[in-house]
Amino acid sequence: MRQADSGASEISGRLGRLAGAARAATDEVRRLEEAIDSARQAGEKDLARLTELSGKLAEAEAEATDQATAQAAALAGDDGAAHPEGADGAGRTAAAAKEPLAQRCTMARNTEMEARLEVRTVEERLRAIAGRADTLVAAAVAEREARERAEGRRAQRAAQAAVARAVARGARMAVASAERSLEDALARRAAAETATAEGAEELKGVRARVRELATELDTVVSTAHGTEIARAEHRLRLEQMEAHAVEEFGVQAAQLVADYGPDVPIPPPPDAAEGQLPASYDRAVQERRADAAQRDLVKLGKVNPLALEEYAALQERHAFLATQLEDLKKTRRDLLTVVKEVDDRVQEVFAAAYADTAREFEQIFSRLFPGGQGRLVLTEPDDMLATGIEVEARPPGKKVKRLSLLSGGERSLTAIAFLCAIFKARPSPFYVLDEVEAALDDTNLQRLLVIFSELRESSQLIVVTHQRRTMEVADALYGVSMRGDGVSAVVSQRLSEREPA
Repeated sequence: MRQADSGASEISGRLGRLAGAARAATDEVRRLEEAIDSARQAGEKDLARLTELSGKLAEAEAEATDQATAQAAALAGDDGAAHPEGADGAGRTAAAAKEPLAQRCTMARNTEMEARLEVRTVEERLRAIAGRADTLVAAAVAEREARERAEGRRAQRAAQAAVARAVARGARMAVASAERSLEDALARRAAAETATAEGAEELKGVRARVRELATELDTVVSTAHGTEIARAEHRLRLEQMEAHAVEEFGVQAAQLVADYGPDVPIPPPPDAAEGQLPASYDRAVQERRADAAQRDLVKLGKVNPLALEEYAALQERHAFLATQLEDLKKTRRDLLTVVKEVDDRVQEVFAAAYADTAREFEQIFSRLFPGGQGRLVLTEPDDMLATGIEVEARPPGKKVKRLSLLSGGERSLTAIAFLCAIFKARPSPFYVLDEVEAALDDTNLQRLLVIFSELRESSQLIVVTHQRRTMEVADALYGVSMRGDGVSAVVSQRLSEREPA
């Protein structure tokens, strides 16, 4: 309703503004219509005046033309040809008569032009006023239509407001009814909540009692079930014990009870003192004896039913491994025997080779170093397999024996003596020597060449050398030379006609 009232107030304001605008537009239309009538009347008057002036102008021009023609004809008829001066005067008179007429024509034309301008101005004003009047008429029509629409909307708003008032009255009635219903519902709800609380308390008590009874029932059932299970276990154990007694000892249960029942005195234990008499059955004492026996049994461990088979298998395995061990020991003894034979053979061969080499070394060293002494010494004579060999050399005139204290030529010559001793002790079909005499002077070189001559009697020597004297004692020379085109070529030259050794 408030929205409808505010909308109605807004529409009323708009209607008032539109009514004022419509009244102003109507007054403006009236004024414009009066102005149009006035302009139309003024235009008619101007047109009438223009027509009148045009007629007067035409009459004045005709009259002026007639007068000028008459005057010219009169002057020409009187003495036109004989008096030329009279003709000129007549012409000047006619011209003088035309001047006022021309001025009147000019004034009439100007008046006509001004009248036409005013007419055009009035027409333009009439067209502008007509356009504005059409616009105002259209605006007035639109305002009337808007006012009619506003009247319709106001009527509709009024109807809607009436409906809204009726609805509001109905709503107030419905709200009152709803409040009464709410009060009744709240009262019923409170009564229901009270009844529900009381019922919940009662239900809680009943549930607690049901839980207690269920617990008692579970306890009773569990007890009964446990009792049944215990009784079944006891029965099963009794049956098993009876069956075991029959199977193992061949004694029935009745006989077993008669011989070993609770009424029969219990014999003393094995560790009891001498003279102790059988005692009556005491369950606690016998339970303690049974517990002690059970502990002893547990200490013994579980009985392995496959112990005999495992023992037989282990015994067989032991016999197999013992046989294998004996074979390994025998093989080891054989291998040790072979190793000893090999070691003995190695020692024998090494001792023989060392003796021959040492003998030849002393001879060759004395030949290469006249007056000097040289020999080979074993570092460990007692262990021929692990011993080393030291070379002792004392050139003539020196007391040193260590090779590191000799000069380069002496060390080289000592090494050559050792090699030649090996060659003589254990000859080979051929030897290859690479510049072994490079550090020797002529005297020592001559001594070495003598030894080479002795070696080539049983072996073939291939010597790489740059010494001329060594080349002179050779049977054949092979060299590498570069030709003029830069390509290397092998050159051979036989120096002796005899076959080389």
